[in-house]
Amino acid sequence: MRSFGPVLVVLGVILAIWYAAAVLMNAQWERDQASRAGAVIGWAEILPATLRQERPVLPAPHQVAAEFWALTWGEEVSGRRGIVRSGSLSNRGLVLHAWVTLSATMLGFVIGAGFGILLAVGIVHNRAMDASVMPWAIASQTIPIVAIAPMIIVVLNSIGVSGLVPKAIIAAYLSFFPVVVGMVKGLRSPDAMQLDLLRTYNATALQGLWKLRLPAAMPFLFASLKVGVAASFVGTIVAELPLGGAGLGTRLLAGSYYGQTIQIWATLVMASLLAAAMVAVVGGIQARVLTRMGMR
Repeated sequence: MRSFGPVLVVLGVILAIWYAAAVLMNAQWERDQASRAGAVIGWAEILPATLRQERPVLPAPHQVAAEFWALTWGEEVSGRRGIVRSGSLSNRGLVLHAWVTLSATMLGFVIGAGFGILLAVGIVHNRAMDASVMPWAIASQTIPIVAIAPMIIVVLNSIGVSGLVPKAIIAAYLSFFPVVVGMVKGLRSPDAMQLDLLRTYNATALQGLWKLRLPAAMPFLFASLKVGVAASFVGTIVAELPLGGAGLGTRLLAGSYYGQTIQIWATLVMASLLAAAMVAVVGGIQARVLTRMGMR
């Protein structure tokens, strides 16, 4: 509750800047329209007109909110293709596209996080992997995902792999690296005295991993999982751009093709809400796990 007031202040400042930017960026179009009609208009006419354009350069917050409501609740409840009238989610709304993107993201995140954890364990326990695999993992992230995503999709489609799998693979490609880095740091966090104590007890490497290294790595793991799930979500959206079909990335591309800036911003709002929800879920699991382990 103490932070509620400052959050509202920051939100108010953001909305004020947004409205001001919308007026300034959309004003030129109103002047051009008036010039073609041989009229001269002032700010009294420009100000309200810039906030109700059908295809503005920068839509106002209330336009984005109205479009978001229409493409979610309105489309599913009142739309001809909505779930209330047709029994299935509408392909014109955002809910279906959000679900498709979320499904591919979660599949890719699970694959990427699992692979990252296993790779980190191997790097910590094997010097050869540490010297050989880790540099390649770092080098893999220097390749722009926009460049590699179409190639992965084309190769997988040529062997008959389509649907969620290509998007999940690209999402896993982006999510595994933060998990590897964070997990390696966490597994190496126990100090020398703790490791020497395990050797005194004649503990095996597996017992040391399970009893000491993994518990010590939990805070590092969850911090990297938050980064990884966000990166996975970005990878899924990028993968949807060349694929077509359903997904938030497809809606963003369609909106840019037809100049539907309000639709683009509404889709971005849905994407940001999904990303925030996924990070919040990971944070909730983190709090529960660390509390059970006595770390909070």
